[in-house]
Amino acid sequence: PIGTGIGDQADTAYNVNADVAAGRIAGELKAARVLFLTDIAGVLDKEMKLLRNLTCKDIQGLIDDGTITGGMIPKVTYATSAVELGVESAFITDGRIPHALLNQVLGSAQQQDDAEGGGTIVTL
Repeated sequence: PIGTGIGDQADTAYNVNADVAAGRIAGELKAARVLFLTDIAGVLDKEMKLLRNLTCKDIQGLIDDGTITGGMIPKVTYATSAVELGVESAFITDGRIPHALLNQVLGSAQQQDDAEGGGTIVTL
């Protein structure tokens, strides 16, 4: 499913963080994967090179050592939460790349590895 970042309660609309909603919905559904879009290639190391595969444990270490900072912290936190709730994998990729979602959902593993921008896969 695709969810929106709008919550509604008693005639009041709330702006809900879409990453929180996506991660939680995917986790509750035990989805095969959840996709998070960002404005960079994925999770980057300190030399700004893409980290293609990370575990939940790797992510905590990268936050602790200052590799993952700023706005990427909530995104990887929600990706980790989704995986810990039962999602097989979370994918963080650059939403500016044309067809980024379609490439991930419909493409083969080889196409995903070769795709410009690549992305980061988060697993247990």
